[in-house]
Amino acid sequence: MKEIYITDYNCVTPLGFDVSSNWDALLEGKSGVSLHKIIDNHDPFYASKIDSEKLEEKFTKHFESVQNNSFTKLEKMFLLSLKPLVERHQITEETGLILSTTKGNISLLKNKNTLPEGVFLSNLAQKIADFFGFKTKPIVVSNACVSGVMALAVAKNMILSGKYNDAFVIAGDEISEFVISGFNSFQAIGSGICKPYDKNRDGINLGEAAAAVYITSEPGKNEKFSFKVLGDSAVNDANHISGPSRTGDGLYASIKNAMTEARVSAEQIDFISAHGTATIYNDEMEAIAFNRAELQNIPLHSLKAYYGHCLGASGLLETIISMESALHKTLLPSKNFEDIGTSQSLNIIKETQPAEIRYILKTASGFGGCNAAVVLEKCKE
Repeated sequence: MKEIYITDYNCVTPLGFDVSSNWDALLEGKSGVSLHKIIDNHDPFYASKIDSEKLEEKFTKHFESVQNNSFTKLEKMFLLSLKPLVERHQITEETGLILSTTKGNISLLKNKNTLPEGVFLSNLAQKIADFFGFKTKPIVVSNACVSGVMALAVAKNMILSGKYNDAFVIAGDEISEFVISGFNSFQAIGSGICKPYDKNRDGINLGEAAAAVYITSEPGKNEKFSFKVLGDSAVNDANHISGPSRTGDGLYASIKNAMTEARVSAEQIDFISAHGTATIYNDEMEAIAFNRAELQNIPLHSLKAYYGHCLGASGLLETIISMESALHKTLLPSKNFEDIGTSQSLNIIKETQPAEIRYILKTASGFGGCNAAVVLEKCKE
């Protein structure tokens, strides 16, 4: 049976336009979350937003012959995240492109009486594919906030099935009035920088980012690192359109299925990169699910207080940072966590610490009852 590897990645976030700058910022404890005035008739709120001027400067530098107005902000984020990878890995007739997003170019609908072509996710994916010269039809994964993790699983399974030989997975979302209004309707936006799993948590911070990984069954000899994608699963708890299962059924099943496929026990997991949105119900559900899976003693963090909730980009971005943690043999703290605020205990990382990390569990949960998990193994550093 083929083995599937991640051998390259990149990201574009408020903390930096490549992985190394993001890692350095995280080590310094920096957060991209700050107060932003986005809607005219709405008070400023805490969010992690990419500086548009810096994005334009970076885009112009890397794409000198491209007209800036021919791409939206989100599309520029995608292009910048993917460019270094396609320069290092050849696109062939058997190379796939999987795009993960929750809302895509939803901002194009503002003040429009007609439906712009760019708002369709299939058109967004095809535009990116055409720009880089992909020869296969791109696949879109849009399943709320588990999209980034699911996109990895789709790439893995498409390669295993023989559909692709290798694939690029990209994920991205931007902050928009549509998204802000949606989370406001649930009264889910926090009053300050969010506090995942803390007893004083009161809601999420929205974020925006783009991330990209290269995944293959045939890693080259010159790859600087590789992570094997051992197992994955996505299970819907069918509980509620927005509320997670109170018993953690979907997440628990996703974790158990992924670990069973990976042939890894709870005791072997070295680190968990959890979803951790800092809402009352999500964090409680996760604590229950992790305890049911006997993972309550495994070091765990959420990156939401650094990046905000980046929707369809969050799962892939957080997976990349997890792999960086393994390569640097360093566990990052769950920022702003002080006192446990869930009914069941978790081993929340409170400070930066050295650690040998071989097996990583990445989880995600989202609206509509969706849950996903993936298990990675560090193979080369």
